[in-house]
Amino acid sequence: MSHHIVKFENVVYKYPDGTSALNGISFLITHGESVGIVGANGSGKTTLLMHLNGYLLPSSGVINIGDIVLNKKTRQEVRKKVGVVFQNPDDQLFMPTVYEDVAFGPINMGMEESLVEEKVKSALNTVNCLELINKPPHHLSGGQKRAIAIATVIAMDPDILAMDEPSSNLDPKSRRALINLLKGFNHTKIIASHDLDMILDVCERCIVIKEGIVVADGSVQKILSDKDLLEENNLELPLRLQNLKI
Repeated sequence: MSHHIVKFENVVYKYPDGTSALNGISFLITHGESVGIVGANGSGKTTLLMHLNGYLLPSSGVINIGDIVLNKKTRQEVRKKVGVVFQNPDDQLFMPTVYEDVAFGPINMGMEESLVEEKVKSALNTVNCLELINKPPHHLSGGQKRAIAIATVIAMDPDILAMDEPSSNLDPKSRRALINLLKGFNHTKIIASHDLDMILDVCERCIVIKEGIVVADGSVQKILSDKDLLEENNLELPLRLQNLKI
């Protein structure tokens, strides 16, 4: 399954104003892994995710998505393999109805109309939102918008699902529904989040980044129970593990 790997080799990215966001970051994620990306604000998490399907391209270094080297010429092909769910669902939902939003990607991939409809209904069913198919997205709750944003990505059948702060601004019930949904996905999953309890629930591996480089990489249990490591990176133990230490 080499077509499902994500490999960053010494990736550097500087924003146009000269701000360094990634400073030689390297890691390998293989087929079927569930990986949490954690770090303080400004550590490079969102910038990293935006490189996964070419929204940003590295200033230097190499990114492989499967056997494809990411560059200007290949990013359209890469976007068929990697689906990115943004932190704010309103950045992803812009059509008059839920159906049209979820259909947008498959249509642009050139799918036949009958297959588009099948993909839309399947994706909405997966996120338990089929009854919202004809609703205007701007009338939905935050949790519903989050679910629909995920549906817009999985309708395109990506090999790799990447999400930026997926549990932010969700009420407890919506957050639990999201966790259960993510646990049921067979995709390779890359989740950047400050919600370390969710990372503990959903991911098997955790990468800590600081100032655009990897400072720790290991099992989620080992990384997220290391109080000193987390504090060095302006993070705290997940609430569940804090309670165990009282």
